[in-house]
Amino acid sequence: MLIDLGGRCIEYRFSRRRRRTIGIAIDANGLSVSAPKRAPWRDIEAFLRHKERWIIRKLDEWGRVPRPAIVRGHSGESLPLFGAAVTLEVKTGRRAVQHHPERLLVSAPSPQRVAKVLIGWLKNQALEALTPRAAHYAAHLDVAAPLVGLSNARTQWGVCTEDGMIRLSWRLVHLEPALADYVVAHEVAHLVELNHSKRFWNLLAKLYPDWRGARHQLELAGASLPIIQGVT
Repeated sequence: MLIDLGGRCIEYRFSRRRRRTIGIAIDANGLSVSAPKRAPWRDIEAFLRHKERWIIRKLDEWGRVPRPAIVRGHSGESLPLFGAAVTLEVKTGRRAVQHHPERLLVSAPSPQRVAKVLIGWLKNQALEALTPRAAHYAAHLDVAAPLVGLSNARTQWGVCTEDGMIRLSWRLVHLEPALADYVVAHEVAHLVELNHSKRFWNLLAKLYPDWRGARHQLELAGASLPIIQGVT
């Protein structure tokens, strides 16, 4: 679908659903609009024009976000580690990874195994960094430190299960610690409120006051995380 907003021809994805109001969302894939099944087109377009400035600002913001880099496991490639760029130096040898300032030395038996070695190391780093943060926030709520596991998710950063386990995406290791901390605090808050009620958000605000800003930054940062070839 197309609409003229602010002198720009903007393409958007459109769907009709069982809902009471018109909804809009903007991400790395552009603008999407969902509307009640019987909503007139004039109401839909009027709503979009009413939100014109917001839509254009958000589209421009997303337009500045770098596309994910493809990391093939070659020397000279760069990827973020705890928010800082490191350059890969790859060699053939026994499995090992060494972290030096601005460099990551990766040794693997063959070029085909570089990604596996690298991912294994990144997962260990993520678990070592995130587990104590979960214990930190749990202590603030006066609850037991949760068991922390890792997931391969690219879009769902974390989940808290009914039995009190927290699973976090290992890809948080790419982000600056303050953003990863927001995800940890969010999931720890679910140990007390396993929902997104007003009580939950109030609890999260006590653990992480700037959760709104962090959530927005996380959305943008997550869209540009590298894709390590050969790993799902």
